[in-house]
Amino acid sequence: MAIDRRRFLAAGAALLAVPAVPAVHAASKLQTGEAAFASGAIADTSPTYLAARKHGDSFQAVVLDARGHVARTIDLEARGHSFAIDAPRQRAVVFGRQAGFFATAFDLQGRQPATELPLPADRHYFGHGVYRNDGHLLFATENDFEAGRGVLGVYDASPGGAYRRVGEFDTAGVGPHEVLLMPDGRTLCVANGGILTHPDYGKLELNLDTMSPSLVYLDLASGKVVDRVALPATQHRLSIRHLAIAADGAVWFGMQYSGPAQDQPPLVGRHRRGQSAAELFAGPPDLLRRLRNYVGSVSVDMAGKIVATSSPVGGLVVYWDADSGACLGSTDIADGCGVAAAGEGRFVLSSGEGVLQQSGPNLPTTEFDRDPSTAWDNHFRRVDSKKAYIAG
Repeated sequence: MAIDRRRFLAAGAALLAVPAVPAVHAASKLQTGEAAFASGAIADTSPTYLAARKHGDSFQAVVLDARGHVARTIDLEARGHSFAIDAPRQRAVVFGRQAGFFATAFDLQGRQPATELPLPADRHYFGHGVYRNDGHLLFATENDFEAGRGVLGVYDASPGGAYRRVGEFDTAGVGPHEVLLMPDGRTLCVANGGILTHPDYGKLELNLDTMSPSLVYLDLASGKVVDRVALPATQHRLSIRHLAIAADGAVWFGMQYSGPAQDQPPLVGRHRRGQSAAELFAGPPDLLRRLRNYVGSVSVDMAGKIVATSSPVGGLVVYWDADSGACLGSTDIADGCGVAAAGEGRFVLSSGEGVLQQSGPNLPTTEFDRDPSTAWDNHFRRVDSKKAYIAG
């Protein structure tokens, strides 16, 4: 394990702008469990990654620094899912996993106590959200479960705003999952998964025959729909769930299929504004088969040129060329779903078996932590105010 961690330090030194340290000194700093990414002698200690986990019997949101050290934890009442991140102001909100009935705002530096967002009695969270660039508003994907429609809850995130819920936008669809802010800073992109659920029935899919997944672009100021792209009717059971934006502004998305298990539709797609239809990418048949009709997270590398899509049920992460759509290979990781940029062509991967590793297309995999007391949840998020397109 010590050798693996030194390898990670060497591999990550450039991307983290961390000078390599003598091996003997690195070894003296190696720690077990939570200290994982690097030796930490002179590494950046600023908050770099966020993730939710089950640690023992507790659910937590976790802030990790660039060395992989757990800088702080925030106790959660139930399983967390993903985050809205306001990197310039060093704060974030963690959302409960669908059907989530809590969202907790916290300071990345731990300077202020965590606070809960208010949620109307007839709404629940879908696990994702995003801040406006100036940090004054927060948008969260929510379910108006009595009316059976998706909404974006709008919260006052300004100084003194106390995350008061000030309104909502209709997402023009059902089951909105992830929402991202487009590079123009004026448009929100929402993945309407198309699956109708009600908390009284758990995750039971109530509308399989009439599913209509879509990507919807909303004007951030008014909530007006400015663009909408739906999948062909023959692929209406492909639920669009997770998003990432490449360097050229194209929206990449990962899907989960709710049709017969023997079907093998493409699970990864791309849409560029102005195009009437999305492109779908299947990749090699053997990899598509191994995904088992489920993509759980999407991320792009620091250059925005390589897209990573994970399948925890398939136990692998598949990489795609953001320009050509070509499949670039895969990395095996059992129950692996979390994926976040670690550099150009490199990703940090996390698993429900407590594994953290670094890998990428045509790169060897470096495992730098394995903690059986920890189950990392679906998303591993990078805190980077200079890379607004990074998500996952």
